[in-house]
Amino acid sequence: MNTSFLKITGLCILLAGCQTSGYPEAKPSEVLQVSDGDRISIDPTIVSKTINGKIFKMYGYNGQIPGPMIKAPQGSTITIDSKNHIDYETTIHWHGLRLDDASDGVPDVTMDVTKPGESHTYTVTFPDEGIYWYHPHVREDIQQDMGLYGNLFVTPDDAREYNPVDRQEVIVLDDLFVDSDGNNIPYGEEEPNFALMGRFGNVMLINGNTEYKNEFIAGDVVRFYFTNVANTRTFKLSIPGVKIKRVGSDVGRYERDEFVDSITIAPAERYIVEALFEKAGSYDLLHKSPLAEFSLGTFTVSDGQKLATFTKEFNTLRSYDDVISDIDTFRPYFDSPIDKTLRLSIEIDGAMGMMHSGMAGMEHDESGIEWEDTMPMMNQMMASEDFQWKLIDEETGKSNMDFMWEFKVGDVKKVQIINEEDSAHPMQHPIHFHGQRFLVLSMDGKPNTNLVWKDTVLVPIGSTAEILFDITNPGMWMFHCHIAEHLSNGMMGMFKVLEL
Repeated sequence: MNTSFLKITGLCILLAGCQTSGYPEAKPSEVLQVSDGDRISIDPTIVSKTINGKIFKMYGYNGQIPGPMIKAPQGSTITIDSKNHIDYETTIHWHGLRLDDASDGVPDVTMDVTKPGESHTYTVTFPDEGIYWYHPHVREDIQQDMGLYGNLFVTPDDAREYNPVDRQEVIVLDDLFVDSDGNNIPYGEEEPNFALMGRFGNVMLINGNTEYKNEFIAGDVVRFYFTNVANTRTFKLSIPGVKIKRVGSDVGRYERDEFVDSITIAPAERYIVEALFEKAGSYDLLHKSPLAEFSLGTFTVSDGQKLATFTKEFNTLRSYDDVISDIDTFRPYFDSPIDKTLRLSIEIDGAMGMMHSGMAGMEHDESGIEWEDTMPMMNQMMASEDFQWKLIDEETGKSNMDFMWEFKVGDVKKVQIINEEDSAHPMQHPIHFHGQRFLVLSMDGKPNTNLVWKDTVLVPIGSTAEILFDITNPGMWMFHCHIAEHLSNGMMGMFKVLEL
């Protein structure tokens, strides 16, 4: 690729106010219903989009932000052709799917990058029901932030595995970082900027838009599928005045339903939530943290006639025998000794480390989460070469790509993840493992009594997570922090799964 072209044209595409003629307006996401054996195309493209009165050049899969939602039956396999129409090298990672590693979308591991004008073909399988998503695995801090993301909805073998509802809604959470004039804050040319704390946005987006409104009828039960595609921000969601129930997460349903007051969702996580809009009125979808409160969208509920009501089913907390039976197979391993320990830390060079200490002022509540960028000056001025985020293997002392874990198909392994509170800059980390599924057995020694299969775990500051892996998928796999700037700053490692 012509690097000078990338620096000039690529940055223009990511700033409001650039010449936008010739690029179509981004379209809303459409649903692509597929069956086993189908072949479709998902192409990264350049689009224009108006955000708060400013025209941005952005990216969209098939010209859509979010990209098309691929709706597939559980157990199916499809072929996806992808031609790169943007000005960056790219790939597509099918996040959370247990597919062949050749189609996992990780460059320099099992595939080459797809250069502008070139094409790549993926074989995508859907072994597990639930909500998943796809995104690039090259300069995620730019490409994903500028619109390259879409959902994958895998329908279960039996529709009765979920309660009946009146509506199903997909909500993709994101944010953008703009200046006082509404222009996008530039990205780093050669490597991500804001790599210390990540790129916290100040404009909230749902499904790529700043305004989200929906209308329901009093008595409606609505199932929401939430996905967090933000570079850094963890959202804490609630709908004041509305009863909500947590049903599922990354890889399907929990063992049983639970009524909750809010949902904390880190970058890359998904949650399945049902809500009962019992009375007419106006309700906000809120993100509320100790440092900020945003109304992300509004639900208007009106009185009306309903042919049927699902209130009784909503108020019944179901247990899911198929999920429990699946997890039962792994309960004998819950008390097994730790197989691997991973420490999350940071290394800052001498001079910058002293300056950082003098400006320390991170704020997080007892949840161990930095909800906002409380050190914007330091976050902006610290260059990536001044520090490195670390995934440290306890056994060898090696970090990031300098060690390789090795497992075999059929292994059940327990991994402990420790997020060091006394590091030079403690911060929460959503850690994503490719190609496998796992259970979060405990957090800070407190056992989880309602389990769900996951592919991403949020480890707050000072916390220790114990996770149990179901090792089923042979190949070479990555694991990393899903804060885009931390990943690009080195916080990634590899594990190998061998055939028996």
